[in-house]
Amino acid sequence: MKILFLDAPAFAKQDMIDAFEECGIECELFIHEKYKERIDRDYEEAFDKKVETGRYEFVFSFNYYPILSRCCQKHNLKYVSYVYDSPLVALYSCTILNSCNYVFIFDQVTYAALRKEGITTVHYLPLAANVKRLRALSCPIDVKRQIGADVSFVGSLYNEEHNFYERLLGITDYTRGYLEGLMAAQQKLYGCFLMEELLTPDIISDIQKVVPYSPMSDGAESSAYVYANYFLARKVTSNERISLLRLISENYNLTLYTHQPSELLPKVHFAGTIDPYNSLPLIFKNSKINLNITLRSIQSGIPLRCMDIMGAGGFLLTNFQVDFLDYFVPGEDFIYYESEEDCLSKIGYYLSHEEERRQITTNVLGKMEEKHTFVHRVKEIMEVLYN
Repeated sequence: MKILFLDAPAFAKQDMIDAFEECGIECELFIHEKYKERIDRDYEEAFDKKVETGRYEFVFSFNYYPILSRCCQKHNLKYVSYVYDSPLVALYSCTILNSCNYVFIFDQVTYAALRKEGITTVHYLPLAANVKRLRALSCPIDVKRQIGADVSFVGSLYNEEHNFYERLLGITDYTRGYLEGLMAAQQKLYGCFLMEELLTPDIISDIQKVVPYSPMSDGAESSAYVYANYFLARKVTSNERISLLRLISENYNLTLYTHQPSELLPKVHFAGTIDPYNSLPLIFKNSKINLNITLRSIQSGIPLRCMDIMGAGGFLLTNFQVDFLDYFVPGEDFIYYESEEDCLSKIGYYLSHEEERRQITTNVLGKMEEKHTFVHRVKEIMEVLYN
């Protein structure tokens, strides 16, 4: 069996290719710079030429691309999309209804919302890790000394100047106060996303005057969805990450791997960015505690970073995400926190209980190996396609 694999940037691209090939499926890459466009003649002509010169069982991409769905529909080819980003406004393209689509979404809340609207081309599928590759990575002693940390966090602070929320300079004082209060409330809540439904028509109207938004030409996304997920959720995540990391760094040794440091975190050790494929798993293996603070637009799903931490044999301390409970046992496979104070308390406990930490990482590594590799996901995808 041979498939056409979209060669677009994705953290787990090589791991997925390896999984397909381990299942006896050959991957041929399709490369074209216009993959993000909704409609593009050059892209479509390149796709036409590609499929006319080769026989493919289906087309695969990480995340969903409307232009790719259009091309597959035209050629009566199955299109398999494996979504690992949230938010993803492309899911609200009218092309999502195309009969060629098999769209696998890692966030159950997003999946359920689309299904509720009668969209039958979407399926739920959690993310995974290439446990075989992660376990095989070795770390020299001198490197281990350099990267070993009590607490590590890998991720963006969403503190760049070009962030969407910072563009709302002309909104009224009332609207700003409303949004600040809404974000403060959301920051205290885990397992519940309130911001989209609480953006009233008057608030949306005021935002529209400053940063107008209308759906894409083929889209049905609401302005409330865009403002809540792209403007507010990122700002809440930025506030939350900076606040929690500052608190932790005032009490414990914390190493932060990020591209944009912050002056608000004077006691954090900034380690810059790191190669996600070969080096990052070594951070996960050699940190006593790996912290996850989920981007707030991921409403229930298990982020890819968490799968990588657990698949590398790292100890995971994360905010509450309900999808974890379907596959892993809190206190046995991972630890979650419910507030800043709870997070700080659990860091203190597990730093001083090494044997419990080691047992938890052993438990979850075995579970990842048995049920949550990309090979498992390929088999689940194939079952949906051909059952």
